[in-house]
Amino acid sequence: MDYKLEGKTAIVTGAGKRSGIGFAIVEKLASCGAATVIADLVAPPGAGGAITFADADAMNQMAADMERAHGAPCLAVDLDITSADSIAHAMALIKDKFKRVDILVNNAGTAAGAPNPVVSYNEDAWLKTMDVNLHGTFRMTRAAVPLMAGRPGSIINMASRAGKAPVAMNGAYCVSKAAVIMLTRITALELAPLKIRANALCPGLIMTDLQQHRIAMEAAVFNETFEQREKELQKRVPLGYLAPPAEVAAAAAFLAGDESRYITGQAINVCGGQIMEL
Repeated sequence: MDYKLEGKTAIVTGAGKRSGIGFAIVEKLASCGAATVIADLVAPPGAGGAITFADADAMNQMAADMERAHGAPCLAVDLDITSADSIAHAMALIKDKFKRVDILVNNAGTAAGAPNPVVSYNEDAWLKTMDVNLHGTFRMTRAAVPLMAGRPGSIINMASRAGKAPVAMNGAYCVSKAAVIMLTRITALELAPLKIRANALCPGLIMTDLQQHRIAMEAAVFNETFEQREKELQKRVPLGYLAPPAEVAAAAAFLAGDESRYITGQAINVCGGQIMEL
C-alpha cells in the first residue's frame, strides 16, 4: 500500500547502506511522495576499527537514484548522532533545503561489544551502544522537533524485539532498546499537545546484510551450510521466514502518514510472531 506523503519531509538516520532497514524506509517514503534525507556516519580520512561507516559517494548516488525513481527531492547528509555539533550542522543543511521536517525516523544503531555477558562486558562498548541507540535518538528528537512544530508530525524510533525479550550475550543492545521504547512513550506523551506522534517499531529477525553475516558466522561455528542455518532461524519465527527490510519499511510508512493519526506511544512488533505480547 502506498500512503500519501506528498509535501512531507522525512529524515532517516542510519540509512546510508542499500541493504539496510534505513534505506528501505527511505525508498518506501520516497515512493509515497515524501522528500527524504539519507543520514549516516561517513568515514573520515584514515578511518578504521570496528565502526561500520557509510560512503559519501555511495550516499549521494543513492539520493540521486531516489530523485530519479520517485520524483521527490532527496538529500544525503553526513551525520554522527553522538555529536551535538554534527547534528546541528546536519539540521542546518536540512532546514536550508526543506525548511521543515514532518517525519523523523531514528534508525541508526549499534551493538558494540556483543557477544559478551553483562559481567564481563567492555564498559566502553556498553557506553557506546547506549550513546548511539538511546542518547542518539534523544539528541535527534530534540533537534528535529523545532522544525516539526506547527503542524502534525511523526517520530518513529527503531527499537527491537530485543527491547522486550532479553537476548543472552547482547545486554547493552537489549537494555538500550528497552530504554528507546520508554523514551518513545515519554516523547509521545509530551508532544501530543503539538500533534506530534511518537511510536517505536520492534523488528525481529530481518534479512539485512548484518543478518546474513550472522548466519554465515553461525553456520561456520555449527559446521552447517548457510541454508541450513537460515532454516534453523526460520523455525523461531511462527510465520516461517526472515522478512526483508521492505516489510519494516512498510510499517514505518504507515506510522509516517495520516492513516495512523490516532496511534501514538506504541511499540509495534514486526517480527513474524516471535513476540505476541505488547
